[in-house]
Amino acid sequence: MLILSRKCGESLLINGQIEVKITEISGDKVKIGIDAPKDFVILRKELCQTVESNKEAASGTVTPDMLKFISELK
Repeated sequence: MLILSRKCGESLLINGQIEVKITEISGDKVKIGIDAPKDFVILRKELCQTVESNKEAASGTVTPDMLKFISELK
């Protein structure tokens, strides 16, 4: 892991294509701006972790009894 210090208004460049700029620092929060090509997907890590947790929770939880119960509700 590379750890850098940046001041407000400073930026860093990743692979010559992605610019990450510090736009505001307030207390313990830092706002960053990301300028990247449109074909790059940028997601917050906690969002990816939530999606993965939900997938794991949903897989294998439907039993034949549950399916029967759901079909009877219709």
